[in-house]
Amino acid sequence: MSRPSRARREGVLRPASPFFQLLVDEAGLTNALLDFVTDPRASRNDRPVIQDLHDLAPDMVPVLEAMILDGVEDRQDVAAYVHASLFGVGQALQED
Repeated sequence: MSRPSRARREGVLRPASPFFQLLVDEAGLTNALLDFVTDPRASRNDRPVIQDLHDLAPDMVPVLEAMILDGVEDRQDVAAYVHASLFGVGQALQED
C-alpha cells in the first residue's frame, strides 16, 4: 500500500526503544547542510544545525566535513546523503 503524499516531506528517525520519535524536515535539513558544506568560513561549525547533529546524529558530522574537503556544491549530493541517513541506503529518493 502506498503512503499518501504530503506537501512537505518529513522523515521519522526511530530509536531502538518505542518511546521516542524524532520528526525531521528533510528538505529543510538538506538546505541547512548544503549551506554548511558550501560555507568557506570556519564559523560554519557554530551553526545550530551542526550543534544539533553533534547531539542527535554525531556520525553525520565527519561525513559533512569530508564533503567540505571534497568540494561538494551540488544540492542533490547533500540531499542523497540526508535521505540515506534518514531512511537507509537504497531507499528511493523522491524529488519535491
